[in-house]
Amino acid sequence: MLVTRQQAIVDLARQAGRVTVEGLSARFDVTPQTIRKDLNELCDKRLLMRVHGGAILASGVQNVGYDARRSIAMEAKEEIGRATAALIPNNASLFINIGTTTEAVARAMLQHSGLMVITNNINVASLMRGYSQIEVVIAGGVVRHADGGIVGDAAVDFIRQFRVDFAVIGVSAIDQDGALLDFDYREVRVTQEIIANARHVILVCDATKFERSAPVKIGHLSQVNTFVTDYCRPPTIRRICQEAEVRLTEVKSPSGGQIDKI
Repeated sequence: MLVTRQQAIVDLARQAGRVTVEGLSARFDVTPQTIRKDLNELCDKRLLMRVHGGAILASGVQNVGYDARRSIAMEAKEEIGRATAALIPNNASLFINIGTTTEAVARAMLQHSGLMVITNNINVASLMRGYSQIEVVIAGGVVRHADGGIVGDAAVDFIRQFRVDFAVIGVSAIDQDGALLDFDYREVRVTQEIIANARHVILVCDATKFERSAPVKIGHLSQVNTFVTDYCRPPTIRRICQEAEVRLTEVKSPSGGQIDKI
């Protein structure tokens, strides 16, 4: 049975997606050592998963809520969005799939011109529809209440009609062996079709995705052309990128700098 503080920690993780030792120590007015003990016990019960500086909700079958996902690594997502937008020229056609990081890419592309954007993300369509220099095409299908994602067979069939210059895709987790993972098999089918029908696939996700798990396999990191993240810590992922000739862009890398268009 959880003590009151531990239950509160789990509730906070459900709301925010991530909790930190420093933040919890201040909130509950206890030492960081006490919080670390709480987190270790919650991880032993498989309610949370430890990450650097804190913990995240240990959800292997259900994603964190949309509002919580938006708040996780927010600054990193915005930087990833700007770096990815710099890779895509004007007058291009592209897919943008479901995800808070792909939405950051869409925000960073609002000053592009001559774009044709095909998306199964209502949030992306709403964001870009007011810009006359961007043509927005939205997939049909079942709209998920949780995040405005459009999924299902109709969305798959719709995406199959196109062949575009770029695909900007997000995922819920990346395994150490390079497997790209998500939670909803209906969303996965749409993403697989997006990958199959783009000339250049750009994967965008922040470093927390290396610490998470999800049950449905989209594909493999070797299937993408460019991977944009804040920092790629796992050496196995770096090796896969090198061996598969995946262009790795780290927006927080000290060796970063000017990014050339593809």
